[in-house]
Amino acid sequence: MCGILGYISTKIPCSQTSFKTALDAMSLRGPDASGVFQENAILLGHRRLSIIDTSEGANQPIKDASNRYVLVFNGEIFNFHQLRETKLSGFDIPFRTHSDSEVLLYLLIHYGESCLSWLSGFFAFAFYDTISRTTLIARDRFGKKPLIYFQDEDQFIFGSEMKSILPLMPKRVINKESLFLFFQFNYIPPSRSILEGVHKLSPGHSLLIGPEGVEISTYYKINLSEENTAPVSYEDAKQQLHQLMHQSVQDRLISDVPLGAFLSGGIDSSVVVATAAKYTDQLRTFSIGYKDNPLFDESKYADLVAKKYNTNHEVFYLSERDYKEEIFNVLDYLDEPFADSSCIPQYILCKKTKPKVTVALSGDGGDEVFAGYNKHRAEWMFRNKPLMAFVAKSASPILKRLPQNKNSRIGNITRKMVKLANGARLTDPERYIQWCSILGENEVNPLFTTSFQNSIRQELIRAEHQKYSSNIKSNDFNEILLSDMQLVLPGDMLYKVDMMSMANSLEVRSPFLDHRIVDFAFQLPASYKIDQQLNKRIVQDAFRNDLPAELYNRPKQGFEIPLLNWFREDLNSFIFDDLLNPVFIEEQGIFDYSAVQNIKSKLHSNNPGYIQATVWAFIVFQSWYKKYMI
Repeated sequence: MCGILGYISTKIPCSQTSFKTALDAMSLRGPDASGVFQENAILLGHRRLSIIDTSEGANQPIKDASNRYVLVFNGEIFNFHQLRETKLSGFDIPFRTHSDSEVLLYLLIHYGESCLSWLSGFFAFAFYDTISRTTLIARDRFGKKPLIYFQDEDQFIFGSEMKSILPLMPKRVINKESLFLFFQFNYIPPSRSILEGVHKLSPGHSLLIGPEGVEISTYYKINLSEENTAPVSYEDAKQQLHQLMHQSVQDRLISDVPLGAFLSGGIDSSVVVATAAKYTDQLRTFSIGYKDNPLFDESKYADLVAKKYNTNHEVFYLSERDYKEEIFNVLDYLDEPFADSSCIPQYILCKKTKPKVTVALSGDGGDEVFAGYNKHRAEWMFRNKPLMAFVAKSASPILKRLPQNKNSRIGNITRKMVKLANGARLTDPERYIQWCSILGENEVNPLFTTSFQNSIRQELIRAEHQKYSSNIKSNDFNEILLSDMQLVLPGDMLYKVDMMSMANSLEVRSPFLDHRIVDFAFQLPASYKIDQQLNKRIVQDAFRNDLPAELYNRPKQGFEIPLLNWFREDLNSFIFDDLLNPVFIEEQGIFDYSAVQNIKSKLHSNNPGYIQATVWAFIVFQSWYKKYMI
């Protein structure tokens, strides 16, 4: 797990001093070593977090024996031993390390892009041929590792984090459509960036830079099976999933540094821990508990799993004070607006875990692959219980008058019912975008000044919505999950985990995102994943004998924190007197100050809804703007 940076130009040279300074901006991604390769106006840099083969010889950039080829690599290839034996044994290769990066280097030399389909793991890398002067860049299948790039007529700059490519860019201009989408989703969709000219290489894609220009290719995509054509019976599918998870977890236990696992108390992380505990003695597990908010606390369920498998378990019990102490560290590390507030507890969990281990397993991806979210339950009800949707729609005028918030069970139920009622008026693709949104389009537009609104290209907003909802063509629920894999997973969940773990120099591995599990899951009928009674049906049933009974038949908890009271009290002055004060708002020329005043009024009202999410989005954006745009 590391950070990479590259600069390619035939016209504008970049000094190695400037390049190293930019590389060091992401030193937390790789605190153990740093290296730079330079050939004329081409530079490749690497910051290393040592996981496999921690010797100095495995530092990067890494070259082959002839010095023709150079690789900078971020990630892990879990099957590198097998690939070395099966794909490289026929070549006379003078291996100098026991690292997966050197195996990848020689796979690329001898097989080119075709080797990408063999890799089991997660990665972003750049592979340079000094003779052909071509650079191959690739990103893993599901987007666990980031790859950001800037391109204009004179230069191509790429890296693992925005903060490293910003110092090398000629100018910074906000992309207005991305800003609109940020306030709609509270994150920026996966291929977009907050800045003009900056893009993110899509998961499962490669990019070739050469004398003739830039060419992007797809090497992986998820294929849907025909609905209701199960390749195996449900019982057989459960057994296969059980076997695949065991293989995936075993693969992810490879490490030359201490390894543990996150244990939230939910089904997914519990499955990972239950499986990992069978292959390692005294597995270290880590949970967060909420001192001040029992509504969000799942530590008692995590404790049940830890006791069942005799793990070395630690619970970090947090108070509001703990969150307030870390909120500015989170804001400081974010180099692009990202307003999923669960990044705060994610950051704290990683920070407290890092002194104990360098690698942590997690349950990320299980909800997207196997239909685990509350929105999946709501969509299933729409499709299979139309009477309930009709009742919600009819009751909408009454529901909207009731308190809606996430800080109480009743308020949260009302909030969900209102969203359900709103969805009853939409087509399936439109409703999908609503499930993913914090604000509707009609709620985002008034946030901006009239001139800013008029400059937003609404056709690009519609095209972005179409990109992620176009999968939804029939009654096959797998289409919903495919859209989640393309939008929510890389744009929100994986971005959050990558940034917050790397801020603490911790590697996080996700067994549910083994490509064999994902490919298998999308060949199963949706009824194996969600039905009238269960979300993640096959996951729950396949591991029912492995998990404590208490984990079943209880509401899904989000990884959230109680922001509402903070914004009303402790942080109120920071928000409205500093970040959103009228003088600064006018100087920016982006936001309508009357909209800010309306948000403040709603924040302090008896029916705030979910306004804290939008307030947090403002905090994140304004903090980012002050750091990077002034």
